[in-house]
Amino acid sequence: MATIDVTEDTFEQTVTADGIVIVDAWAEWCGPCKQFASTFEKVSEEHEDVTFAKLNTEEQQQLAAALQIQAIPTLMAFRDGIMVYREAGALPPAAFSSLVEQVKALDMDDVRRQIAEQNDQQ
Repeated sequence: MATIDVTEDTFEQTVTADGIVIVDAWAEWCGPCKQFASTFEKVSEEHEDVTFAKLNTEEQQQLAAALQIQAIPTLMAFRDGIMVYREAGALPPAAFSSLVEQVKALDMDDVRRQIAEQNDQQ
């Protein structure tokens, strides 16, 4: 699947949909972002069942601020509307492929149970 661009208007709808969404927060002036772009595109072609989205932090500054993105690239992974991964920094191709596989392998019932337990403790 080709990557899609997300904006302030489409971000929430995209990441709360069923399934897996991987978001790459980037900017045109960012060297590591440009280097990671080819890895992001290549891995997106290997996982047609996953939505790969690009968030241009320069064009979507309010959204980037709301997401508290302080370093780019920042990768976020959502599954069934739940953020299950967030980390700044580009990943090498093998590590990024592994991340996608790990998100696919998550037991979402267990994830929801852990979130409920955390909320109960607050």
